[in-house]
Amino acid sequence: MEELDLLSEVARLYYEKNLTQSEISRCIHTSRSTVSRLLQESRDRKVVEIIIHYPWDRSSSMEQELQQKFGLNNVRVLDSQGRRGSEALRGVALLAARYIDGIIKDGSILGLSWGRMVYQTVQVLQPERDLSIKAVQLFGTAIPNNKIDGSEVVRLFAGKYKGQYYSLHAPLFVENPLLKQALLQDPHIRETLELAQQADIVITGIGSLESTLAPSQTWLGYLSRKEIDQVRQLGAVGHICAHHYDSDGKILEINLNRGIIGAGLSVLHSAPHVIGIACGTEKSRAILGALRGKHINTLITDDITARTLLE
Repeated sequence: MEELDLLSEVARLYYEKNLTQSEISRCIHTSRSTVSRLLQESRDRKVVEIIIHYPWDRSSSMEQELQQKFGLNNVRVLDSQGRRGSEALRGVALLAARYIDGIIKDGSILGLSWGRMVYQTVQVLQPERDLSIKAVQLFGTAIPNNKIDGSEVVRLFAGKYKGQYYSLHAPLFVENPLLKQALLQDPHIRETLELAQQADIVITGIGSLESTLAPSQTWLGYLSRKEIDQVRQLGAVGHICAHHYDSDGKILEINLNRGIIGAGLSVLHSAPHVIGIACGTEKSRAILGALRGKHINTLITDDITARTLLE
């Protein structure tokens, strides 16, 4: 702890107080080379994280094309400027965060899904005001004690606005129908799911089942690789709010969908703002299915994915 305190203090003096390395060395009675080493160590050990805020632009022409082609309420398309991977993901997350902060208001009820894209969006969200909002977990816990899971996402989101959050203390999926009904009768679970139905904003990722992608660790907790392949063979191309659907967006009649503990897809078709955040050409078929099924009415993605969708 003493070592971490030292790293934190050196980083604070350098990054927040704007002292030079020589000035810091005099403050803590050591050499300048030691200060340089401590600053590097503070970055290596994640005491300090440096984030570069790129001047991201939007592709308005693609936004208009997608909006007209799929009858969407709103579209945001990131002009990636050739950036790929984690840089592009962060750019889409920033675009999504700005959009969400622009439509959220005092008294809003937000239903949140889980996943890497939703988590990144919430992470980069930097509101400048406190709001009396309610953030609600839409379905049960998929990956216990994981930062991208629903319970952690709603807690983090609510904290950004100093609002309230409602976790769903139940598993994502149960195979036994009687057990599912018993869980749904639990007063806390019932209250949370009833509140989810009142959401005026829903924020969700879009998962892909492309065979080129490794199976999600979430689903490997419930299905074998063989069973995941069988779901693909039944026509599944993606999942939204844990429900698997085909290329036309039709929800599959499978046990996996029937056993989900959650608000159901009715919340996606009733909320005024249903924001799907996803990018990557490997997700194109999944996004297309979500658009055809009218499971979202707002899409936030990047220009490369948008071009694939339009083609």
